[in-house]
Amino acid sequence: MMTDVLTPISKMPDGPDIKGKLSRDDIIMRLGMVIIALYLVITMVFPLWAMLSKSFSTFKFDLAAYELQVSDEQGVFGTEILTPAQLNADMKLLSEQDLIAGSDGRLGLTQFFPDFSFRSPVKYKIRNVVDGGRFLVGSNLQTGTEWLELDSNTFRRVQLRPAKSTGIGNFVNYFSTPALFNSIQNSVVIAVISTVITVSLAFWFAYALNRSCMRYKGFFRLVAMAPILVPSLLPGIALVYLFGNQGMIKELLFGASIYGPIGIVIGSVFFTFPHAFIIISTALAISDARLYEAASSLRASPWRTFWTVTIPGARYGLISAIFVVFNLVITDFGLPKVIGGQFNVLAVDIYKQVIGQQNFEMGAVVSVVLVIPAILAFAIDRLVQSRQVALLSARSVPFQPKPNRKMDRIFFAYCSGVAIFIVGILAVCQFAALIKFWPYDLSLSLTNYDFDRMDGGGWGSYFNSIKMAFLTAVIGTAVIFFGAYLVEKSNGFKTGRTAFQMIAMLPMAIPGMVLGLAYIFFFNNPANPLGVIYGTMIILVVCTVTHFYTVSHLTAVTALKQMDKEFESVSASLKQPTLKLFSRVTVPVCLPAILDISIYLFVNAMTTVSAVVFLYSPKTTLASIAVLNMDDAGDIAPAAAMGMMIFYTNAAARILHQIISKGILTRTQQWRHR
Repeated sequence: MMTDVLTPISKMPDGPDIKGKLSRDDIIMRLGMVIIALYLVITMVFPLWAMLSKSFSTFKFDLAAYELQVSDEQGVFGTEILTPAQLNADMKLLSEQDLIAGSDGRLGLTQFFPDFSFRSPVKYKIRNVVDGGRFLVGSNLQTGTEWLELDSNTFRRVQLRPAKSTGIGNFVNYFSTPALFNSIQNSVVIAVISTVITVSLAFWFAYALNRSCMRYKGFFRLVAMAPILVPSLLPGIALVYLFGNQGMIKELLFGASIYGPIGIVIGSVFFTFPHAFIIISTALAISDARLYEAASSLRASPWRTFWTVTIPGARYGLISAIFVVFNLVITDFGLPKVIGGQFNVLAVDIYKQVIGQQNFEMGAVVSVVLVIPAILAFAIDRLVQSRQVALLSARSVPFQPKPNRKMDRIFFAYCSGVAIFIVGILAVCQFAALIKFWPYDLSLSLTNYDFDRMDGGGWGSYFNSIKMAFLTAVIGTAVIFFGAYLVEKSNGFKTGRTAFQMIAMLPMAIPGMVLGLAYIFFFNNPANPLGVIYGTMIILVVCTVTHFYTVSHLTAVTALKQMDKEFESVSASLKQPTLKLFSRVTVPVCLPAILDISIYLFVNAMTTVSAVVFLYSPKTTLASIAVLNMDDAGDIAPAAAMGMMIFYTNAAARILHQIISKGILTRTQQWRHR
């Protein structure tokens, strides 16, 4: 009897698994997560798949797929049947490489007849050998296998269309073309050199601000962030005025040309500097003073302390900065387009293939090639970040730098030099925007701001940019923060939340130009019902929000992680709806992060070029695109003026953001000061 009573619990028979019933709030949150995940799939995964499919679509003229007959001068046809393939073999006009074409490729038949004359009384017959063959007579497409008789004047308008197949022919063609293949090497070399220089400069700049007692730190920090407010094309324009053929100080290059790798590297250092500075400065700001006290008590030299304490403590920040800068440089389009000259890089190759040659298949191939190093850099960075360990504990002592007159003066001089470089680039652009006609008439004028007289869309482009940036900030902030809230605060649904996080991380690894080209293939497809947004402001906003989704998502998740789970528990015990908790508690507490996300999206929407260069229409031209188009048209001074308008707009937005933030946070963040 007793043995039955004392039977161990572990040996009791297993009962059925009891799963908690999903509440109404759980269902709503999961449904919301699915909707936002579906948005990311439609705006990113599907377009990328369409682009990948396009890269494997090959088009080639099949000269054996057509038959021809030629009459005598009396218009009588014989029995001889010719094919373009036979005629080409006899005359050796076209090689196999020449027969590869784009989807819209055309090949005139008259070149296979050396004695052809459109005034000749000779007549021609042509037909497709098999069903599905295609050729044009003027604008009329012929697909049948019946003979079509044409006079000489009409025959000159006959053009063959390429046949579509699937394979790696486009990739073989790309890697067998030296000019295109060299772009890979050029892009990687430029990215590596720019990364080394930028990270080195940014490290010592951040070190000076965090580890010295030099003066005017606030001013230097403000200057360091200025390049974020301008499109990447602007430093290229400034370098043209400084070191171009009629540059102010072109002698400093000792005969070298600024149009090429030198200009790209200098400009890349300018526009990537703040990104590296932010990351490294954050890493250096987190340090434990006890480590330095231990090094001092062991009588370690400052140099040894630097290598054994400072560098190891900042290594994750340095590695992250390296990959971020590398990614920014290798995927940038604007700067190489303005100052690259004949030096080909991958991003510009995509533009040339799509805009210049209308070869969308080859543009897709170059995009796939460009994505590979970008994804590798992103993946390595994520791997390194996952291994990062906490450097501060509850017992840590914040590091406080000690005054050192000599080192403080050295760091002040160094930071002044970097500040002069940054401010100098902006000052040159502003000077270029105000002079009448460089270098012959240096009098000041506002003529260059009369954008309505220039190519690029006029003042309408500027106001379109403000509209697009505002919509991106409002809609993007709402979607991104709500999505982050759902994935961070939902109960259970681990698989779905993990999948959502993976999708949310993907946009950071996709270059803007690749995403923009993918949108052409997906949204410009007649079979896609979403194609109605192509060429509208909506697609520009959608593309921009998607392109900058990851950083904003991470910002929101970081803020949400600081909120204790007890908020949800208390809300559930009081039987309050989750959405009520979200609106009355979560949003006010996370308002600083929400405002940061909004200004981040606004500034990037104003400066982006690569993500929207393929998607704008005559009615939706943007200021950043106007800079590109005016530079292409030779209106460099007006391009500089539009670039400076973007800078001043972003600067004003930043100031307004600070004012609004201060007012709102004073009312909503009082709890932080209790």
